[in-house]
Amino acid sequence: MTGVSNQNTKPVCWRHFRQFCCGELTGFERDWLLNRDSLTQRLIRASDGAFRVQLLGQYWGFPSRDEAQALGMKLRQRALIREVVLHGRNEPWVYARSLLPAKSLGGSLGYLKRLGTKPLGALLFSRPDMRRGPIELACLSPQQLPIDVAEPVWGRRSVFYLADQPLLVSEIFLPTFNPVS
Repeated sequence: MTGVSNQNTKPVCWRHFRQFCCGELTGFERDWLLNRDSLTQRLIRASDGAFRVQLLGQYWGFPSRDEAQALGMKLRQRALIREVVLHGRNEPWVYARSLLPAKSLGGSLGYLKRLGTKPLGALLFSRPDMRRGPIELACLSPQQLPIDVAEPVWGRRSVFYLADQPLLVSEIFLPTFNPVS
């Protein structure tokens, strides 16, 4: 896995999960992609606690057109972009990209700028005021990812709300994802 950049990737066609036919996803894929519980907690359990977050980058940037639309942002509004790989049993399992609009990071949510290698999911699901929007899915080709993969992979994304402020989390399940021993 190398560099992080979303500027040279092809646009992703995210669709509401109900727009997929049952035959497009295996039972295993449906279980992991459509589960609304904390992915972080599920990965910790599936890896027998051998879980870690690798921070690839965190920077101020501009969301893609579809990311801005999902967040209700105007184009050219800045967001804090955080890209990580979630590892289970020393294997890269999930690439995650989070977008936190600048306006969402004011006041009590300013601490989100300093997560480092702490998992965002654990924080989100610990907050009683957290709401989650619908899950959208996409099958991404290697050309649509800012990291190196050799085959198409499934991903999901949702807009979360903390203190009624939106943030977008996309989670891409990598070919090395294997939670079953």
